[in-house]
Amino acid sequence: MEIFKDILRLIRWSNLLFLGILVWVMEKWVAAPVLTHAAFGEQLPGWVLWQLIIAVILIAAGGYVINDYFDVKIDRINRPDELVVTRSISKQTAVRLSMGLSISGAILGQIIAIWLANWTLAAVFLIVPGLLWFYSSSYKRLFMIGNITVALLSGLVPLLVAMVNVALLEQRYGEILPYTSLTHDLYAWLGGFGLFAFLLTWIREIVKDMQDQEGDREFECHTMPIVWGEKWTKVFVTGLVVLTIAIIGHLWFHVLPFPIGWTSLSTRYIVLGIIVPLLASVWLLWSAKIPSDYKTTQQVVKFTMLLGVLYSICIVRGL
Repeated sequence: MEIFKDILRLIRWSNLLFLGILVWVMEKWVAAPVLTHAAFGEQLPGWVLWQLIIAVILIAAGGYVINDYFDVKIDRINRPDELVVTRSISKQTAVRLSMGLSISGAILGQIIAIWLANWTLAAVFLIVPGLLWFYSSSYKRLFMIGNITVALLSGLVPLLVAMVNVALLEQRYGEILPYTSLTHDLYAWLGGFGLFAFLLTWIREIVKDMQDQEGDREFECHTMPIVWGEKWTKVFVTGLVVLTIAIIGHLWFHVLPFPIGWTSLSTRYIVLGIIVPLLASVWLLWSAKIPSDYKTTQQVVKFTMLLGVLYSICIVRGL
């Protein structure tokens, strides 16, 4: 029983659950309403959606395992109580488990890509596992590169849903699709959520580096708080939060097809469910002094990302 709990901790089961929810919500609460609004109706068969969810989860799980494999020495300093690799699972087992998960996910992704005859999608499912390996082995120790890599991969998840739907639409309606705005609409809506995921993940990864400074400094990692110091890292994160709020404000007032008044569900959700938590994360960040404070900030950012994804309920009700 203990080994089962350790494996769940190793693969970050709660993060994987979030990824599964993210893919499902992007399809059911964003892509499907956009397609229905355009009189096409939902296109994606159930088996493709669930296979896509499982593929994303497996590849992410493989990435988490290999990350812990490379971080054993650092984690002995930063989070010794959470250490799994070398304590209950050997390093050799961790490598085999990571490869098995990543390869399984890549194969499922290739099946979808072959069914859709979409070679861009096929390339994505081959490149992403490799990026996760290189991130864990070297990128994450480089200034900003590791943070941006993880953020890009997070932002890619909603775009995968757009890619799969557009590829299927091209198969079924290739002759008339260029005369509609459907491709643009799908990429615009899902790309917006992808941008939000990218920015929030980038913020969370930097805060995580602030939490892990002790072990990272010991092993000469060049993360932002080590290179710039805590004060300027907090300034940079605050800037990212302000940028995120500014983008949300622009979309809110100039792009989203929903009423702006306080009686609007969209307005209340944006203010109370996204902007207020983002401002709270900034306050927590500047108040943080010890690793546990940064962990709390990181959790608020993660919760805000979940709330941002669930904004899609406004799309279901509004389109």
